[in-house]
Amino acid sequence: MFDPIVRIFGVGMQKTDEPADEALTAGPEGAPAEPETPGVVHEAARDDPEPEADPDAVTDPDATPDHTWPRHWPLLLIGAAVVPGVVLFAVGRWMEEPAVQAWRTVCLSITVQALPFLLLGTALSGAINAFVPARVFTRVLPRRPALAVPVAGAAGVILPGCECASVPVAHSLIRRGVDPAAAFAFLLSAPAINPIVLTATAIAFPGSPEMVLARLLASLVTAAGMGWLWLWLGRAEWLKPVARHMGHRTGQSRWNEFRTGFQHDFLHAGGFLVVGAMAAATFNVLVPRTVLDTFADSPWLSVLFLAALAILLSVCSEADAFVAASLTGFSPTARLTFMVVGPMVDLKLIALQTGTFGRAFAVRFSAATVVVAILCSVLIGAVLL
Repeated sequence: MFDPIVRIFGVGMQKTDEPADEALTAGPEGAPAEPETPGVVHEAARDDPEPEADPDAVTDPDATPDHTWPRHWPLLLIGAAVVPGVVLFAVGRWMEEPAVQAWRTVCLSITVQALPFLLLGTALSGAINAFVPARVFTRVLPRRPALAVPVAGAAGVILPGCECASVPVAHSLIRRGVDPAAAFAFLLSAPAINPIVLTATAIAFPGSPEMVLARLLASLVTAAGMGWLWLWLGRAEWLKPVARHMGHRTGQSRWNEFRTGFQHDFLHAGGFLVVGAMAAATFNVLVPRTVLDTFADSPWLSVLFLAALAILLSVCSEADAFVAASLTGFSPTARLTFMVVGPMVDLKLIALQTGTFGRAFAVRFSAATVVVAILCSVLIGAVLL
């Protein structure tokens, strides 16, 4: 007669938590456990996991195994073999087109010629950042800002560096007591007039030493002019330096610091070199001659067009001379403008200046630098070229 009651209580107890189940089997503390009720045991067994399958059990031979080939695997295999061949055949025929061959030749020639100078320039930039103390700059520069500006600009001749590294170096100089005007003059001159850039320019323009001299003078005058312009019109509230650690890090090997900086600068600048070479090759192949003649026939339009092109391409200074040399449809003055504007103002430099010094500075400084660089290029190009 108690079996229905036990079953009812057994089912109810199974719906409770584990402590309630333990209360069924364990008595008061120190008391022996009560015997289990068969009904409760059978109900509790319902929630137990199912026993494992017998390994000797007979399985269905038609059952699908876990790892099988797809049903349409012959078609997939044929497609994997045929589609790449069709693509390669189509691309191969397309690569035989004269325009594509000309594009490939121009792109490879620019990249191969510029790569050694890019490699050497980024290596020297990393070495300066890792091994040259910042106090060297403060000792060399005059205390008067008006005199420190041309000295800092001329220091770019003996202290080469890529434009990607010039922004953090200038920021470091300002943090260590150098006047901002002198630091900005160095920022503009270092990537434009260093020996590697001038040597690359001489190789890109063989038999034209006047182009090398024009680039040196136009870049140096632009850098000094922007430094003096900052002394005259610059405001401290435009500068919003971002906290950034520069120079040798305590506890880190200088060789490791050199390797890290070199890898970063080379990969970063190398990417822009490849993009610039591809853009220059595309420009030479796809742009109709009539469009080039429209800009090339006008002295001012050609100068403004190549200045805008230098900003958009963002080619590294160690390689821009080879890109400029490939633009044979433009005047020497226009190509000089391309080489003067590019290392001082381009898309990546504007982004770096915005992140380092603030948007207010980057907008004003970049716009003024473009104007001064174009004017200096036109004036010096008219005299020397």
